[in-house]
Amino acid sequence: MVLIMEQSRDHMESMPVLVLNVHSRCNCRCVMCDIWKRQSSQELRVSDLEAHREACRRLSVRWVVLSGGEPLLHSDLRSVCTLFRQDGIRLTLLTTGLLLAKRAKEVAELFDDVIVSLDGPQDLHDTIRRVNGAFKLIAEGIAALRRYQPAMRIAGRTTVQKANHRRLLDTVASAKQIGMDSLSFLAADLTSEAFNRPLQWSPRRQSEIALTRDEVDRLDAEIERLIQTRAEDIRTGYIVESAAKLRKIATHFRAHLGQAVEHSPVCNGALDVCGH
Repeated sequence: MVLIMEQSRDHMESMPVLVLNVHSRCNCRCVMCDIWKRQSSQELRVSDLEAHREACRRLSVRWVVLSGGEPLLHSDLRSVCTLFRQDGIRLTLLTTGLLLAKRAKEVAELFDDVIVSLDGPQDLHDTIRRVNGAFKLIAEGIAALRRYQPAMRIAGRTTVQKANHRRLLDTVASAKQIGMDSLSFLAADLTSEAFNRPLQWSPRRQSEIALTRDEVDRLDAEIERLIQTRAEDIRTGYIVESAAKLRKIATHFRAHLGQAVEHSPVCNGALDVCGH
């Protein structure tokens, strides 16, 4: 569970945004994540959430993001969403997109907006996700959602890493091709214990996702091309990050190489939820 909160002195006064991992398993086998390796399957039950309902009200929770694993694997997602809806809370789905077409009617009814992970154009996305046809399923899912709820906002989120660092422009083109309303870029997490890592990744495992010095230089060049050729998309917010934030992605990888000092970002509930 991830919390985005406002604090006063030594106690929490409000928690406007709450990110909940409602299901422990995932339906992708992403190269930059180990969640899919989990042997057991767990999910948050409505009774678990009921026990914390008064606390959510007291802390003025206004926005809940359902994540995982893959939240669409939850056995009773409707009941989870209904509990929050009863309190007038905004609901966002963070998903791999593989089940969007199959669950489109339900998603359109239950959620205000959707964030879909997108790793690149079709060939690259399927390779990184290690699921044949993954990109096609996302495209079909977005089209199905539009049929049920044309105005629903569907955003893309791209994790930049070794496999896709030279394809950022192609990724923007692909996001537009399949009807995403915006696209956000973030650097891969290389050192934390998130994503089902019992311990920090070994240097060898990190090197599979991290960039070499030459690759960081190429990423810098790709980011500059993105800033120059997609200036209008940055201005309008189709690309969520500003030029300065895009350049910080390369700084993240340079810091990993000892070439730069990385500063922790200031979280903004409207933009930085789910890692943006």
